Amino acid sequence: MKRLAAVDLGASSGRVMAGSVGPGQLEIEEVRRFPNGAVRAAGTLYWDVLGLHREILAGLGQAHRAGPLDGIGIDSWAVDYGLLDARGNLLGNPVHYRDARTEGVLERVVRTVPERELFDVTGLQQLPFNTLYQLVSEKDRLATASTLLLIPDLLAYWLTGQAGAEHTNASTTQLYDVRARTWATGLAGRVGVPARLLPPLREPGERIGTLLPDLAAELALPELPVVAVGSHDTASAVVAVPAEPGANFAYISSGTWSLVGLELDAPELGDAALAANFTNEGGVDGTIRFLRNVMGLWVLTETLRTWSARDERAELAEVLAEAAAAPPLGAVVDVDAPAFLPPGDMPARIAAACRETGQRPPATRGELVRCIVDSLALAYRRTVRQAARLAGRTVDVVHIVGGGAHNTLLCQLTADACEVPVLAGPVEAAALGNVLVQARTLGAGLPDLAAMRELIRRTQPLRRYTPSGGDWAAAEARLHPAGVSR
Repeated sequence: MKRLAAVDLGASSGRVMAGSVGPGQLEIEEVRRFPNGAVRAAGTLYWDVLGLHREILAGLGQAHRAGPLDGIGIDSWAVDYGLLDARGNLLGNPVHYRDARTEGVLERVVRTVPERELFDVTGLQQLPFNTLYQLVSEKDRLATASTLLLIPDLLAYWLTGQAGAEHTNASTTQLYDVRARTWATGLAGRVGVPARLLPPLREPGERIGTLLPDLAAELALPELPVVAVGSHDTASAVVAVPAEPGANFAYISSGTWSLVGLELDAPELGDAALAANFTNEGGVDGTIRFLRNVMGLWVLTETLRTWSARDERAELAEVLAEAAAAPPLGAVVDVDAPAFLPPGDMPARIAAACRETGQRPPATRGELVRCIVDSLALAYRRTVRQAARLAGRTVDVVHIVGGGAHNTLLCQLTADACEVPVLAGPVEAAALGNVLVQARTLGAGLPDLAAMRELIRRTQPLRRYTPSGGDWAAAEARLHPAGVSR
């Protein structure tokens, strides 16, 4: 039996989990949870990365006091980074991907490197906050930097003193050659990003190092191994998708963002994939996560935050019950529209989007939340069907993993919209995938993804949803009357 600490950081909260893995056994428990989010200072949105480091250390100490640990792994959201100087010191707090500094940068970059060439090298969806565009937006500061570390790699560096970049997260930067599985140093140079910033690459499952002696002594821990897992949280979550061998499945890693796609053996880099704005990100064991980023539960949580700021009581379970009782498909919006990306008044933006498409805006809380959930399910339908068409695959089942697997209304509507069964769970997919990759490295006898997924199916609660209908094609036509989707 191996007992492992999984540090799992999302865009709104973080946690340290303790997982136990043995023959036919897989258990996970939350040890410490802490808030995460943007901190605005002098007009810029930052991450409180030192606060995250403090909470991680506290969580590791708690986990070990509850039972000896055998290893540590860290996963987090993608694209954001810290810059180190030549002495290994952090040059300022990492900036949040929702900050406005990248406005207009994408358009400038594609005048130097056309979209077709960017996609052919990196295979990535064009998103304004990709690491490439963030770096170009602060090009003047790069002269003083020595090393770029993505968030999980930065936190692992502070634990071990070893700098590097794990492949699955590196593949989200738009500075990574998706076919060669190396840094795209030529591309970086053309846009003014010095190649010296790009650290050595690591494979998921590689040992990064051991806990630094001073930290181990401070926390009363042994000098534990720190293992590179699928450090992009979606890569870890996809490890824990409980797919049957040979199944034609799509997955939705559902949280603040929804990552919707297929698992492939090789990147899909055709013109149709470029036009559809799909992405090819690295997965564990050399797989490709062929997917699109859908705005996700951010729209719902920001709606709740807006109501709370107005002193309007709005508990999630209560508003979802009101939504379930509201008329289906009364109004739908394109949740991927740029208006829904930044923080702000989501109810007002949803009403405006409805008016722009000739629909009556939601009149009640229940109708507004139903609009959000219906719109998410509609985006999932569109994206799953596009992915299958682009990859020449069929989809017989959709797996929803992550926090969205708790949302029974969303899961049922996804089955209805996609017209195939949905299997929901596990909720703690990213942490479980993190633990499984560590366990394999440390000798738990899990040779491949099939063995890991079999253990998930045998040990984790899952719930099946069967399609029950709905005129989803008509709802799609309201948003895209000419049959053209984003």
